[in-house]
Amino acid sequence: FFQCDNAKGLKAFYDAIKFGPNHVMVFGGVCATVTSIIAESLKGWNLVQLSFAATTPELADKKKYPYFFRTVPSDNAVNPAILKLLKHYHWKRVGTLTQDVQRFSEVRNDLTDVLYGKDIEISDTESFSNDPCTSVKKLKGNDVRIILGQFDEEMAVKVFCCAYDEEMYGSKYQWIIPGWYENLWWESWINSSQCLRKNLLAAMEGYIGVDFEPLSSKTNKTISGRTPQQYEKEYNARRGDGQASKFHGYAYDGIWVIARTLQRAMNYLNSTNKHQKIEDFNYTNQKLGKIFLNAMNETRFFGVTGEVVFKNGERMGTIKFTQFQEQKEVKVGEYNAVDDKLIIIENNIRFQGLEPPKDKTIIQEELRKISLPLYSILSALTILGMIMASAFLFFNIKNRNQKLIKMSSPYMNNLIILGGMLSYASIFLFGLDGSFVSEKTFETLCTVRTWILTVGYTTAFGAMFAKTWRVHAIFKNVKMKKKIIKDQKLLGIVGGMLLIDLCILICWQVVDPLRRTVEKYNMEPDPAGRDISIRPILEHCENTHMTIWLGIVYAYKGLLMLFGCFLAWETRNVSIPALNDSKYIGMSVYNVGIMCIIGAAVSFLTRDQPNVQFCIVALVIIFCSTITLCLVFVPKLITLRTNPDAATQNRRFQFTQNQKKEDSKTSTSVTSVNQASTSRLEGLQSENHRLRMKITELDKDLEEVTMQLQDTPEKTTYIKQNHYQDLNDILSIRNFTDGKDGEKAILKNHLDQNPPAQWGSSDPSRTSKDPIEDINSPEHIQRRLSLQLPILHHAYLPSIGGVDASCASPCVSPSASPRHRHVPPSFRVMVSGL
Repeated sequence: FFQCDNAKGLKAFYDAIKFGPNHVMVFGGVCATVTSIIAESLKGWNLVQLSFAATTPELADKKKYPYFFRTVPSDNAVNPAILKLLKHYHWKRVGTLTQDVQRFSEVRNDLTDVLYGKDIEISDTESFSNDPCTSVKKLKGNDVRIILGQFDEEMAVKVFCCAYDEEMYGSKYQWIIPGWYENLWWESWINSSQCLRKNLLAAMEGYIGVDFEPLSSKTNKTISGRTPQQYEKEYNARRGDGQASKFHGYAYDGIWVIARTLQRAMNYLNSTNKHQKIEDFNYTNQKLGKIFLNAMNETRFFGVTGEVVFKNGERMGTIKFTQFQEQKEVKVGEYNAVDDKLIIIENNIRFQGLEPPKDKTIIQEELRKISLPLYSILSALTILGMIMASAFLFFNIKNRNQKLIKMSSPYMNNLIILGGMLSYASIFLFGLDGSFVSEKTFETLCTVRTWILTVGYTTAFGAMFAKTWRVHAIFKNVKMKKKIIKDQKLLGIVGGMLLIDLCILICWQVVDPLRRTVEKYNMEPDPAGRDISIRPILEHCENTHMTIWLGIVYAYKGLLMLFGCFLAWETRNVSIPALNDSKYIGMSVYNVGIMCIIGAAVSFLTRDQPNVQFCIVALVIIFCSTITLCLVFVPKLITLRTNPDAATQNRRFQFTQNQKKEDSKTSTSVTSVNQASTSRLEGLQSENHRLRMKITELDKDLEEVTMQLQDTPEKTTYIKQNHYQDLNDILSIRNFTDGKDGEKAILKNHLDQNPPAQWGSSDPSRTSKDPIEDINSPEHIQRRLSLQLPILHHAYLPSIGGVDASCASPCVSPSASPRHRHVPPSFRVMVSGL
């Protein structure tokens, strides 16, 4: 039998039957193959067989081997013990790795039956013939942490080498393999593997072996009167230097089983008065055969291997658990199949981690949320921005009647501030995520914050661009009649822009509303070192056609920015600071555009980092809103505090070179854009024209009088009485036109076709015939003054912007400046006697 040769074993059995005495029972059978052949033929001979070493599960089939018993537990006996161990550590998810050998496959199949319905899942079942690495890799891919292996020593070395390569060892994994390997079993096979010894031992560290207990650990006396410890001592003393077998205790208890079986059969025969003895047994006596079978099945006693009990011919023995610790096997527990009780020696068992491994990767979903300190800091900056906006609002309302603020449209300024504050307010909503609000509230915030930011942006820049459009409409074409554009019209423009926004947002909300979506990322190890994996999740506000809707919004806002840039460029030469913000609008559009482009790109790239994304978005909104408000209001505040009139003193408008060529003969100065100023300007122009016409008429009268005085000296009295008052009127008119600084119209006369006669010229036909009088008499002095004043008027007034002696009609362009036209040289006049 010990040669494990089926032919020799079967021949020896038949020889014993044919040539030997009648055998009552068969004791033995070590090799599974030989034992199974003998056991299958025992029914025909009515012989009961008892094995002490055959552990193959195949022999447990009572339909095929009804007369077979064994004192050693079957290989399948470890499966109830494994079930108990799994339940003890709450392992509910396992995987199996089995060598393609019938012995191991049968154990695996029986284990599947044992675990079925016990709330334990076999998540993966792998088998291999020679190379286990592929199967080991699959187990890892399926996240199997508790591996139940069935393979021999040679394959075990390969398995643990593969486990080392796949990092399937340590605190996260637990291997449970057969425990019947020889001592230092790896030393025999390590040379055949491609694994270093230290790597192999590292992968093996902590595995649990499961096998039957060779001798009972109890100190009770056995049926022989010895304790298991006494038996072992005597056994070791008798075997001497011979190699010990782990089956010796089962062989010893097997002898006692046969003895108790025969005793029980004899008692049964004596009690039934059938006058039969066990000596009467032969191979055809089925009745005695059945008596022996039943007697052995009912045998029960405490032996050196523990409680000896059979259940359907299978030994209900004790299973031990050992753990590989620092290159040696340490007993960590045992399972008593009779009592169905597991005992774990807590002081001996040692796991690689702080606690037993988990049966699977514990995935803990962790919301990537915005840091509370970051949210607090950015909220504080936002509050400061809102306080600044409130200060600008207070400044704008308080000084709304100041000329500087009034000319800059205070109502539009209020809208700019309102838009900025709405943009600031959206930051608070962008920072609220699942750590602060519920899922339903977060979904509502997705819509609210989008609306607030969009409306705030349009309100601020729409009001700014509406102001600029009014300046453009008034001053772009200087030839057109001046317009009066009230704030109500500007409010309508801003309202139209907001209406477009509302149409887009309403369609967005109705057709494809924003929803809360959760994005899951790859698992990460636990920072605290626990045997769990962190799966980060991140909340987003998205919908089905997110790209399309964002494209529409960005396109509309981009067109609005381009429109603002166009208006700022067109009105860049309007030099009234109170009216024109083109320079600051250009700066604001530039800064906002650059920051929005950079912010959008960085925000998209950092969508998996909520802290970075929120920080970028918040800083972009804060920067854009702050720079816009400061560029609009800080210059006004500084000007109002230092020089309130500086912004309104320059009333001339500078135009481009093309405009100067086109309008070289037409130059207009405008005092204001409001209705009152326009009416005043028209009144002054009309009054200027009337006075110039009157001056022209008086010039003609003066010329006529001068000619008459040259011919008729006696007209002096007439001049003094009738025209002296006219001269005073001329001088007073001149004073009036000269005294209107900043609002006067320069008077210009056409050249007179009849130049005045020179003083002292005489006409022979009209020579006075009166006697010569004293030239120093009062009459002569008065006469000279009367004649010289008109001449002086015609001679010197042109050089200072007055009436030219040759001008007989009003200037064509009443607004033309005297410095822009040629001034003829003054008349040569000789004055004597003064």
